[in-house]
Amino acid sequence: MSMEITNVCEYEEIAKQKLPKMIYDYYASGAEDQWTLKENRNAFSRILFRPRILIDVSNIDMATTVLGFNISMPIMIAPTAMQKMAHPEGEYATARAASAANTIMTLSSWATSSVEEVASTGPGVRFFQLYVYKDRDVVRQLVKRAERAGFKAIVLTVDTPRLGRREADIKNRFTLPPFLTLKNFEDLDLGKMERTNDSGLASYVASQVDRSLSWKDVKWLQTVTSLPIIVKGVMTAEDTRLAIQAGVAGIVVSNHGARQLDYVPATINCLEEVVKAARDQVPVFLDGGIRRGTDVFKALALGASGVFIGRPVVFALAADGEAGVRKVLQMLGDELELTMALSGCTSLKEITRHHIMTETDMPRTLSRL
Repeated sequence: MSMEITNVCEYEEIAKQKLPKMIYDYYASGAEDQWTLKENRNAFSRILFRPRILIDVSNIDMATTVLGFNISMPIMIAPTAMQKMAHPEGEYATARAASAANTIMTLSSWATSSVEEVASTGPGVRFFQLYVYKDRDVVRQLVKRAERAGFKAIVLTVDTPRLGRREADIKNRFTLPPFLTLKNFEDLDLGKMERTNDSGLASYVASQVDRSLSWKDVKWLQTVTSLPIIVKGVMTAEDTRLAIQAGVAGIVVSNHGARQLDYVPATINCLEEVVKAARDQVPVFLDGGIRRGTDVFKALALGASGVFIGRPVVFALAADGEAGVRKVLQMLGDELELTMALSGCTSLKEITRHHIMTETDMPRTLSRL
């Protein structure tokens, strides 16, 4: 790369220059007015630090475990669809980068590489994100294939009974480019998207994804697989309690990258409510708006067990392939380590709610920042 990349956000501009408009817009867009899209980032800037000084920070340990798997840092890869639109190596490159960083990759149901292909890249802890199709045999087969391919958990997306209204995709008549397929569904004749006078993905979801999905289906999924099930898309205390009653292994506080319901709060502003309701019974993770190590620290301080990154991965992939994704993981890890040192924390367990202040902790004057 000609210019030295010094932070994660710089990859988005490069991706915008490199990618066809339809593809960049698909990755970058949020739902409707995109208020939540902006808020996912802005909310982090309203959380400030209370650093502790004169603590020996010569050795900093960012290692953690997720569902019993050891990883180098609490930063993992969120499921993002159709990565070969960003780069010819797509999910293969992402899988190798995650493995090199010793962290977890979540493969999207709508990947342009299959579970078997991603497994073939070599060792690594990988989770499989699942959309529940109307045809439950499709779901059963897919989960079995993920299991056989060595995936370690199912990440069930629960915020998409219908696809959110992403206006750029409607304007661009978004569809999967003809040389690509949704590889996991290829042999089931569900691998292609029709070009419609709407978003091709919205039409595909309307025809294939089950709108009737409910808590009873979470119970059903547990009869289909022995893998732990993480539910992704929880925003409230009420649903946290129901998720725990349903026997889930973990929760991801997520608003789907602000691509589903606009005017939901930023995920960082839902996190504390969910963490309190979970009462340490299951780990709670967060995605949405993570672009800096400081963001990761703030999420951990509010009780997250780790975070997932989505758009930074596809933008880095578009800009520089596997090396780009490696660099994003490296920069976020380095920034988190520095934030920990400057806050006086030498391990993740030392990061507490006392290390930050949110608007509720601030005097009135500050809260208008």
